[in-house]
Amino acid sequence: MIRSSVFAGVALAAVAAVAAPATARTLHVMGQFTPSAGVTGAPSGGVTGMLDDKRNLVTYRLSWSGLSGPVTAAHFHGPADPGQDAGVMVPISGPYVSPLRGSVMMTADQVTALRAGRVYINLHTAAHPDGEARAQLKVQDTR
Repeated sequence: MIRSSVFAGVALAAVAAVAAPATARTLHVMGQFTPSAGVTGAPSGGVTGMLDDKRNLVTYRLSWSGLSGPVTAAHFHGPADPGQDAGVMVPISGPYVSPLRGSVMMTADQVTALRAGRVYINLHTAAHPDGEARAQLKVQDTR
């Protein structure tokens, strides 16, 4: 009788552990804007944000100064290591006024690239339509 009660308790605990929902981790996202390749100006500013890795939701705050003109577009790009270029992963909606706040949903593969440091944000201007400022993003666990 005691054996079956102990076994039932262990089995119930195992089922509860499997059925318990995974808790989301809150991860800090950050990066500093630097001139993109071929840009001679000195843009500054940065990116701060949070990644909810359960929902694949990234909230962000971008701030910048020192660009040649107004930002005409902004995007998350990747996957790419620092110094490498990649296509647009997720567009960032305007209006493009510093500071810019928002959020985007990413796919699981995009979050994997973000957590690996292989995602950057590009700020595009009329003078530099391929990108004037770039911030390679880093992710840090807050636990």
